[in-house]
Amino acid sequence: MKSKENFRKAVFVVVYSKLGNKIKYLLLKRKKHWKGWEFTKGGIESGEKFLNAVKREVFEETGRKAKKIRKFKIHGKYYYKKKIPDRNGIIGQEYSLYSAEIKKEKIKIDKKEHSNYKWLNFSEAEKKLTYRNQKRCLKIVNNWLKNTK
Repeated sequence: MKSKENFRKAVFVVVYSKLGNKIKYLLLKRKKHWKGWEFTKGGIESGEKFLNAVKREVFEETGRKAKKIRKFKIHGKYYYKKKIPDRNGIIGQEYSLYSAEIKKEKIKIDKKEHSNYKWLNFSEAEKKLTYRNQKRCLKIVNNWLKNTK
């Protein structure tokens, strides 16, 4: 009998800041569970609404309040490359894509999860991101932002 695959429900949040007609994206350098560059993301807590998870994750990972939150009709899932000790029985994440604008100020990162951050333009951010699914999500948000000026 085949067991049901358990995926953690999560949000991907492309965090950006507008300065005039320039857009900068916030990338965080991951140190917990794996090493590399990513944007804000995180699991949905029990009973939590997706929008509340977006607000909470942005605040936890940046110290800033999210504004102009937008939900995209983009979903995906991925498998973890290795077992994660604090996620017993979970084999990967199912995500929904959001974007959130914050002020481009000093970021207060969650030092348990991240070691650094950078504000980057689109092409710099795309090169720096570690995973293809995040590069795809960044392109979707960037195209939407370019078309809503």
